[in-house]
Amino acid sequence: MEIRSSRRRGRRKGVAWRGAFLAPALVLGVLMLGATMGFAPTARAQDLTPRAYVVTPLRTNVVLVTDVYNDGDLNFEGTVPIEDATGRINGVAAAYYRSLGILGRSANVNVVLPYGTGTFDGIVLGSPYTTHRAGLFDIPIRFAVNLVGGPAMEPGEWIKWQQRTLLGASLKIVIPVGQYDPTKLINLGSNRWSFKPELGLSHRYGQWIVDAYGAGWFFTKNPEFFSHNAYFAETRAQTQDPIGIVELHLSYDVRPRLWVSLDGNFWYGGATTVSGVENLSTLQRNSRVGVTASVPLTRSQSVKLGFADGAYARFGGDYTILSVAWQYSWLGKGRTTPP
Repeated sequence: MEIRSSRRRGRRKGVAWRGAFLAPALVLGVLMLGATMGFAPTARAQDLTPRAYVVTPLRTNVVLVTDVYNDGDLNFEGTVPIEDATGRINGVAAAYYRSLGILGRSANVNVVLPYGTGTFDGIVLGSPYTTHRAGLFDIPIRFAVNLVGGPAMEPGEWIKWQQRTLLGASLKIVIPVGQYDPTKLINLGSNRWSFKPELGLSHRYGQWIVDAYGAGWFFTKNPEFFSHNAYFAETRAQTQDPIGIVELHLSYDVRPRLWVSLDGNFWYGGATTVSGVENLSTLQRNSRVGVTASVPLTRSQSVKLGFADGAYARFGGDYTILSVAWQYSWLGKGRTTPP
């Protein structure tokens, strides 16, 4: 038996410098959002991503490699006969970001390919057990568009632009291609589609930026949840209620491309129903806090470091999360206009 859960020389020169160096650092936050969301299903609502609605010039391209390590406890509130459950999940992801224009507004698309491993320990019916998983996670794709304050801009226009108040919207779709075995309770994939619509507000006060997001996770049915095994021979389906999320960030520009952020969120919902029987003990009412830093390396490269921990966890994973990401960015060529 195995455990199924876890623990300025002149002004013109200064403007050009900003255009060449600042956009890549801004994009890093958006890519980290996608990369971290590619990892374990239990960690999706735990995401903390400052500056997720930044505006970049048209045809900005970024590739990113990130490593996210999760280590912590799982609180099952007696829903399964598992005690002292812990988990360690390490995920590596490659991501690609591309900016574009939609009806005159700045927009972007971000795709992530995540892979990871996990080790889970606990006491099951009085005996210690350990299990291990390795494989693909589900693949997230995020599309974001600016609604107010951020028009689509060529690089020459963008370097003269200054952020004030931005309002953006995004939709994340998580494609269920991750490792999944319906006979086991713990998997890296979820065997269902997930959707996260979000509104994001960002306002700059000098060197300070305040971000506030409101979002919801919505899930399709998992048609084969923990079925066809020694415990449940029949096919069991699982559904999950939506999860509402509020996320806040306060970040400060130390100098161009070097910034730090204080982060926090709160999410509520997600009670599950298996074969028509709802389990209110699975209702999540959790919160996390963290800190993020973005550090420039070269003209085209940046590194981002993140730390987050649980402030309050009623049910589910209470992970300490460490992340590091490296990115490389470039501007694509514009279309040539025929004479």
